[in-house]
Amino acid sequence: MFPNLNAEMARIGMTRKELAFALGRTTATMSQKLTGKTNLSLDEAFAIKKAIGTDIPLDELFAKKGE
Repeated sequence: MFPNLNAEMARIGMTRKELAFALGRTTATMSQKLTGKTNLSLDEAFAIKKAIGTDIPLDELFAKKGE
């Protein structure tokens, strides 16, 4: 759902499991959020951005497919 986020995670070699651990979430919860099955909060978006260590703006990092 978030191709730019997926690309950044691939670039640094971070898995969803590792991201979930960094944010104190389960892998299942993180998967649901990153696939759009449940909503992602703004605080979670900032935490994800910090966890992957990118300077890409949030609107670009979390742009959905086709936006």
